[in-house]
Amino acid sequence: MVLLHVCCSGRSRAGAVCLVCVALAAGLTREFTRLVPDGKTAPPDAANRKEEDQNRQERTGGPLRTVPLAPWTVRETAVATDFTGKTALVTGAGRGIGRAIALGLGGAGARVVLLARTTGQLEQTRDLLREQGVPDGRTSVVPADLADEQDRSRAAEGVLAEGRVDILVNNAATVEPLGPTIGIAPADLRLAFEVNVVAPAALTAAVLPGMLEAGWGRVVNVSSGIVSNPAGMVRGNAYAATKAALEAHTVNLAAELAGTGVTVNVYRPGGVDTAMQAWIRSQDPQRIGGLHERFNRNFAEGALIAPGHSAARLLAHLAGDGTGAIWDVDTASAQA
Repeated sequence: MVLLHVCCSGRSRAGAVCLVCVALAAGLTREFTRLVPDGKTAPPDAANRKEEDQNRQERTGGPLRTVPLAPWTVRETAVATDFTGKTALVTGAGRGIGRAIALGLGGAGARVVLLARTTGQLEQTRDLLREQGVPDGRTSVVPADLADEQDRSRAAEGVLAEGRVDILVNNAATVEPLGPTIGIAPADLRLAFEVNVVAPAALTAAVLPGMLEAGWGRVVNVSSGIVSNPAGMVRGNAYAATKAALEAHTVNLAAELAGTGVTVNVYRPGGVDTAMQAWIRSQDPQRIGGLHERFNRNFAEGALIAPGHSAARLLAHLAGDGTGAIWDVDTASAQA
């Protein structure tokens, strides 16, 4: 069960991380299971299920669902996140959700490798980790362009030269190209697949040998709720397609690695107040159509959640043994 501090229920213009949420996510362990006398888990009746769902939403501000759910089982699980001695690589760690996840992992004891294109933003994340009490020896900054195969390979080799990666969070993504599909250049579509699908798959392949040798590893691919409703992002065809491909890759790889101790899961972070959201709001309505009005309305109505809120929900589930799941944060706004 994930408990969220009330400060996270509002909009965070600066995208700041709530350290109370991180602390809660790092320290909670609770699980509820209804058992029958023979030890099997009993399915809830409709009334109990409705009551449980209502109680969950009152406690958390919205349920976090794992998909698929095991039959005959009703669970609310938050796994204590103590990652002392583990090394975590987070892409897109210079801002937004990636920065919030990196801060949470650092607060949970992990050594954190920060990867993104912009060195200045990565240094800002490192400064925040330092302010949080994480020593410089537990952070590394790795500037790299994940769209560039050579640069990506160089970065991965450099990280692995320092030791095994235990946790990989593939968060970096591009929402481009936006606009009518008939006008999208093939090169732009290839770039979207390179960043959103090929790069996560390649980084995963690079770190997998060490995880498999250790018999423990965690891979999380950050996706989008748009995959559950692709028609909801008209003029965002490339983004919807690449995120769907990423989820298929994730679930398939999880099945391949079942029983190895390495888990692979999807995280849909919800509508989060990030630079990507701000960029979409600033685009020409003639190019992006209804996305412009919808994203601006969500922002104006306070429908977006803070990065720290979303990161805390992910961290509360990261240490668990479940694999091939889709962790979905429900929000009132459209997902992106």
